[in-house]
This record gives sequence, structure tokens and C-alpha cells, in this order.
Amino acid sequence: MTSAPPPVRVTAPGSPTGSAREDGLGHGLRPRHLTMMGLGSAIGAGLFLGSGVGIATAGPAVLVSYAIAGVLVVLVMRMLAEMAAAVPASGSFSVYAEAALGRWAGFTLGWVYWFTLIMVLGAEITGVARIVTGWAPGVPQWAVALVVVALFAVVNLAGVRRFGELEFWFALVKVAAIVVFLVLGVLLVLGLLPGTDPVGTTNLLGHGGFAPQGVGGVAAGLLVVVFAFGGIEIVTIAAAEAQDPQRAVGRATRTILWRILLFYVGSVAIMVLVLPWDAPVLQEGPFVAVLDAAGLPGAARLMEAVVVVALLSAFNANVYATSRMAYSLAGRGDGPRVLRRVSSRGVPWVAVLVSVAFGVVAVGLNWALPDTLLGILLNAVGAALLVVWVLVAVAQLRLRPRLEEQARARGEALPLRMWGYPWLTWATLAALAGLVVLMLADGAARGQLLSTAVLVAVVLGLYGVTALVRGRAPRSAPDASR
Repeated sequence: MTSAPPPVRVTAPGSPTGSAREDGLGHGLRPRHLTMMGLGSAIGAGLFLGSGVGIATAGPAVLVSYAIAGVLVVLVMRMLAEMAAAVPASGSFSVYAEAALGRWAGFTLGWVYWFTLIMVLGAEITGVARIVTGWAPGVPQWAVALVVVALFAVVNLAGVRRFGELEFWFALVKVAAIVVFLVLGVLLVLGLLPGTDPVGTTNLLGHGGFAPQGVGGVAAGLLVVVFAFGGIEIVTIAAAEAQDPQRAVGRATRTILWRILLFYVGSVAIMVLVLPWDAPVLQEGPFVAVLDAAGLPGAARLMEAVVVVALLSAFNANVYATSRMAYSLAGRGDGPRVLRRVSSRGVPWVAVLVSVAFGVVAVGLNWALPDTLLGILLNAVGAALLVVWVLVAVAQLRLRPRLEEQARARGEALPLRMWGYPWLTWATLAALAGLVVLMLADGAARGQLLSTAVLVAVVLGLYGVTALVRGRAPRSAPDASR
């Protein structure tokens, strides 16, 4: 007779309680914070700056690439939301990977994610500094970077409620900018703006047709656009500090599909309708190019301001995500205990300061080695999302029966369920495997996979060394986590 699998709980290691809330952290995030956070996380530099690259790669058929990538991300997020609603944890997918696969998986996924976001922090600060110094040439980039770091260190140390409020307003600005762009774009397409005529389908179907690069172009475009959706997972990290995590996660994730369709596909559709897909201005700045075509003065400066807001929002969110992941790992014995120190405001202040400090180091690497070491490190960021998504799917496959059994024992149902389990989860894993095959066939993407493989190998090596030095045997699926 086989023994029952251990229950999935989130408690401090060794704690006798089975609480799904984490001692010490604040719980000041409201459902509106997580809803807007999820909305804003889908709108970042990947849309404002990266959409032009995708159009140049696949032509108008990049719409198909965005649609495929969007569906894939929606499915992964639904799996993650199912687990987060049932077991909120600041370690999110790292916790679920550990519960499903063992301690090595939680350690590896947590630190790989932390490292990749730290590198992104450096790129975001540098991006903001370059734009701001373009407005004020006399201000050195290091001064702008210092102000940004200091400001968001204070915000993150002030308490989770203040972090949530700032992210709410940041997201609102980004959403408003996209909505205005969509409205102006539709008016431009229909020829309803002064001095314009309906654009028709000349640009959409001309210049080589809808898919000028063929199926290969759609595949290449998919590799360009799929990682633009990274960041949505922060909603499930933040769920542990929400006042009502089940309701908040449910609301924030149910609307991801229409967000992606409206904001990404809608915006790119306007771009390829208004301008030829091979127009150089689309690569330089797709949103600015469309607004210029609409005859709107000052469009470039306005969109630069929106991009700065997007970068600041991403920096703020990533400081939060890295600090909570480090806090969670330390709570499971997979990081220095000092990272568990929490202020009277319920903030893991040491973890916040460590994340900020390493972000500054990444800025230094970005300025000192822009084309060498940092390029290699940043290459691992995109493919690292694949590692997260694959382990999310595997964890959901293994944990779903255990979560359902626990819910039935309480006379309840799971608050949020993945559609078509297990077949749709298996289909998602197959699609992710197909994405890996596409990356192996592409020279640039192959470099990303190699960088990520090296990063994962290094982290696994650290896990082995840590276990050996401390004399710890890898423990079974966690009864507790962060």
C-alpha cells in the first residue's frame, strides 16, 4: 500500500502551523493593486520598443506570432494562478517546483529567476538614464541612476501598500497611453483624423503580402515576441501579501487574455495597417512612427516619457520580485538567513537592499562591458523564462491532484482551476518544447539557450556544493515554504 503524498502547505520550516500566510510580511495589497499590477506587467518596454523588431522580422504576420505567444502565456499563467490561489507564497513558482519535484528544483528556479531579474534591473536603470540625459545633456547618467535607485529603494522599504499604490498609478499611465494610441490609431486607419484618408489594406497585404517571410518569418517573429510577456508572473509572487489572495489572483489573471489581444495585437495591427512593415521608422520607434503619421507634434517626446514610466514601473516591480524571492529562499534554508529580516512595516529590508545593490552592480557592468560580459548575461534572461514556464507546467501536473484532495478534505473546491487538465497542460509543454526546437534552429536564440544552460548548471552546482558543505541531504517535497 503506497503512502499518501505530503500535503502542500506554506509555513515556516519546522513550524507546527499549516497557515497559508507567511509570518512577518505585510498583507496590504488590495485586489485593485494586483489587478492593475497584472495589467501593467503586460505592458512594458517589450511592447513599446520590441514590437518594431518583431514587425521587421515577420512582416504583418507578426500578428500571428503575437497571438501564438499570447495563448501560450495565458495557459502558463492559468496554471500558475491555480497554484497561487490555492497556496499563496512569496516564492511562487519556486515553492511549487520544490513541492512537486524536490528541493533542487525550488533552489534552482528561485536563484535563476533572481539572477535574471537582477540583470534586467541594470538594463532598466541604464535605459532610463539614457533617455533622461537626452532631455538634460548636462546631467550625468550615473546621477540619474543613483536617483532612481534611491527613490525605489525608499518606496520598497516603505511598505507593500505604498509599493502597490505606486505600481497602480504606473500601470494606469501605461494603460492610458495604450488606450489613447489605440483610439488615435483606429481614427487614423478609418481616415477620420484631419488631413487623413482611410488606409485600406495596402500596407497589410502589399509589400510582399501578409507573410513576406513565410512560415519561417512567423517562427522567427515568435522568438522575438514571446519573451515580451515576461513580468506577468509577479502577480502570483505578490499574492502572498494580498488581503484576499484568492480573489485578487483570480481577478488579475482572468483578464490576461483580452489584455494581450487588445494591447499587443491591437497596437501591432494598427502599426502594420498604417505603415509598410519594412519602413525603417517602425524599427526605430513604432509608436512614434504611427503618431507622426497622424500628424501629432511632440509625439516622440511623449512616447519617450511613457517608455520612462514603463521602465521605472518594471524596475520597481523587479526590486519587489527579487527581494521576495530571496526572502522565500532564505526561509527554506536555501539562502543566507539575514535575508529573512523583516522591518516593522512587514518588509524584508535586507533582501530589498541586496537586490538594489546588485542592481547597481549590473548598471556598472552595463556601462563598462556593454558588448561582452553583460551581453552574455542578458542573453540568458529570455530563455530563463522558458525554464520558469516549463517547471510551472510540470509542477501543476504533479500538484493538481494533491491540491484537489486537500480541498475536498475541507469540503471545498479549488478557487481557480486550469482548463482541460491534464491534456491542455501537456499540450502547453509540447508547445514549449517546440519553442526550444525553434530556438536551436536560430543562431541568436541558440546563444540564449546556451547562456541559460550555463546559468542553470552553475546554480545547480551551487546547490550541490551548499548541500555538501552543510551536510544536508536533499529533503522531500516541502511541508513548508516561502
